[in-house]
Amino acid sequence: MTEQVLFSPLLPLWALGLLAVLALVFTGWAFWRGLSGWALRALAALVILAALSGPVLQRENRAPLSDIVFLLEDQSASQSLGDRAAMTRAAADTLAARLSARPNTDLRRITIPDGADNAGTELMTVLSDALAEEPRARIAGIFALSDGHVHDMPRAPDLPAPMHLLHTGRTTDWDRRLVVTGAPAFAILDEEIRLSLRIEDHGAVPDTETGIAPLDISIDGAPPQRFELRTGTTAELPLTLTHGGRNVIQITVPAAPGELTDRNNSTVVQINGVRDRLRVLLVSGEPHPGGRTWRNLLKSDVSVDLVHFTILRPPEKQDGVPVSELSLIAFPTRELFMDKIEDFDLIIFDRYQRRGILPSLYLENVANYVENGGAVLVSAGPDFASADSIFRSPLGEILPASPTARVIDAPFRPKLSNLGTRHPVTNDLPQKDDWGRWLRQIEVTPTAGDVLMTGHDDLPLLVLDRVGEGRVALLASDHAWLWARGFEGGGPQLELLRRLAHWMMGEPDLEEDALWAEATGQTMRILRRSLSDTVDDVTITTPSGLRETLPMRETRPGQFEARYTGPEIGLYRLANGDHKAVIGLGPAAPREFERTIATDEILAPALTSRKGGSFALEDGLPTLRAVREGRPAAGRGWMGLTPRGAYETLDIARTTLLPPWLTLFLASSLILFGWLREGRR
Repeated sequence: MTEQVLFSPLLPLWALGLLAVLALVFTGWAFWRGLSGWALRALAALVILAALSGPVLQRENRAPLSDIVFLLEDQSASQSLGDRAAMTRAAADTLAARLSARPNTDLRRITIPDGADNAGTELMTVLSDALAEEPRARIAGIFALSDGHVHDMPRAPDLPAPMHLLHTGRTTDWDRRLVVTGAPAFAILDEEIRLSLRIEDHGAVPDTETGIAPLDISIDGAPPQRFELRTGTTAELPLTLTHGGRNVIQITVPAAPGELTDRNNSTVVQINGVRDRLRVLLVSGEPHPGGRTWRNLLKSDVSVDLVHFTILRPPEKQDGVPVSELSLIAFPTRELFMDKIEDFDLIIFDRYQRRGILPSLYLENVANYVENGGAVLVSAGPDFASADSIFRSPLGEILPASPTARVIDAPFRPKLSNLGTRHPVTNDLPQKDDWGRWLRQIEVTPTAGDVLMTGHDDLPLLVLDRVGEGRVALLASDHAWLWARGFEGGGPQLELLRRLAHWMMGEPDLEEDALWAEATGQTMRILRRSLSDTVDDVTITTPSGLRETLPMRETRPGQFEARYTGPEIGLYRLANGDHKAVIGLGPAAPREFERTIATDEILAPALTSRKGGSFALEDGLPTLRAVREGRPAAGRGWMGLTPRGAYETLDIARTTLLPPWLTLFLASSLILFGWLREGRR
C-alpha cells in the first residue's frame, strides 16, 4: 500500500493566488501597525487557504506486475545450415530456463519462420506484432537467436528495452555465391550474346582455394559447357541460342569442400530466342490468282524478307519478243539455289512444274537443304498432276504424298481430319463448320507424314511431314485464295497459311509434340502436346533431387495438363517419355541463401538504440544482469535486463485532510484569540 497527498482546489488557482496576496497584504499591514494578534490572524488565513486548496490523502492498494522478456528464435531456411539449428535450439532452451528462474519475469518465446513469397527473415515484423500485444512498460529485454540476416529492417519498431543478438555463426564459416549481373530478356538466334556474372567468396575462405572456380552453363537441360572464372571479378561469357521461344539457361558453380551451402551456387535465366529476319524464297511457276495471296501474306509481316521468283514466260512460249526486251538482267538462280540456299528459312513452290529453268541439280540441292534442317512448302495445282510435276524430280524423295494424275474440278468444303483436330496448326482455326468451298483439288496418295485437312471425298488436302532435320508440307489445291476473296463466306485463309509457314520455320508454339511448363508463384502448369490419344505420366525432379510422378489429363484435343505446387524454390526438371523440360519456381537462389555468413551489421541500429550487444553462441551463452534504464546493457560475457517495476492498482481510497468543521473551528479560534489578545492591550 502506498500513500500520497493530492490537492483538489475548490477555486481556480488564480483565485487562490489572489486570496493569498490579500492575506499577505493585510497581515503585513497588521505587523507594521504593531498589532499583537497579527501572527494569529496570519495562521487563520493559512488555514482558510489550505482548506480551499482541497488537500486529500490518497491510499493505493497495488499488486506488482512481472517483467516481460521476448525470446525470438529464428527458424528460417538459412538457420538450417550446418549445426545452426541445433545450436539455436540448445541456446534457446538454456536461456529460457535462466529467464524462467528469475523472479518476477515472464518469458515470451516466439519462432520466426520463412517469410511468404521469398520475403526472407521478417524478424522485425514479428517483433512489432508481439510488442503491440504487450504493455511497453513491462518489457524488460529482447533476445534474438539468429544469423543476423533480417530482411525487414525498415519495419523495425521503437524498442522499449535493450535488444541483444545471439548469432549462430562460426569463425570458420565460408560460402561461395553466384551472382548474375546482366542477362538479356531476348536474344537473336544464332547470334552471340553475353552473360555478365560474378562468383563471390565470403567468410573465412580456406587457404586451399586458388581464387579460380569452375562454372557450368546448360541450356534446356542439355550437357553443360564448363568455364573457369576468377572469383571476385565480373566476367562476360558468350552464349548462342539455337531455337526460338523460351530458353531456360541454368548456371551452376560446383560446390566447394567446406562451404556452408550450394543453394546459392546456381541460378536460372530465361531468355526468349527470336529470329532477326525470316528469309523466304517464293517460287511461282506461273501467274495465277493464288500467287498474290502468298505474296500479300509474306509481305504483310515486316520481319519477313521475301525473294519472289516468278516464271512469267516459259521457254516453250514463242511470241517473237526479244529476250533483251523482257529482262534487264538474268535472275540469279544459281546463287539462290546453290550458293545461298542455306540462308533461307522457308522455300515455297507455288504451282511450279519442271520446265528446264531449274536444273535437277538445283532441286536436288533443295532436297538436301530440307534434310539439313530447311523447310519446303508445295502449293499444288494442275501442274502437280502432270508429267512435268516436281514430284518427278529429286524433290519427290522428300514430299509426303504422290499425285495420281487426277485433277478434281468440283466444289468441296475443306475440313479437318482427326489428326487435324489435335494438331496446333489447325486445331484452333475458327468457324470450322461453315467455311467456303474450294473448286479444285489434286488427288494425292499419302506416303508419309500427317494428314491434317481433307477435301473432296475425304481425300488428303493438307499433309505435313518431317524429313531429316527439316520439314515439308503439301497443300493439294491452288484455291486457298477463294477464302481470301470471301467466296461463300470465305474462311481462315490468312490464319491457316500463317500458322503453316510458322510451323515449318520451327515456331515453338506450334510444335505438335512438345512438353513445357508455366509458373505462377510456386505452382506450375505442366502442358504436353501430342497427336496421340494418351501420354505417359510426367516425372518431376525437385531441386533437392526428389522425384514425383503425376498423371496427365487431356483438357482439349491434343493437349494434356497437370498442376503441381513445388515445395522448394529452385530449378525443377520435367520428363515425359523422350521429352524433357526445365522450369524455375521462384529464384534459383532464395533470398535466405543470398548471404549466409552470420553478421550483426544489419541489426546494429536496433542493438545500439538501447545499448544492447551482439554475442557469438560458439563462445558460450552470456550471463544475465539487471541494469538501470539508460545504462549500458551489455558487456564482456554478460547481457543486461532492465527491471521495470510495473504494478497494477487494485483500489484507491481518498480521505480529506481538512474537513469543513475542522477548518471552521481552527479559523474561528485563531481569529478570536487574536482579537482577545489585541483587546487586552
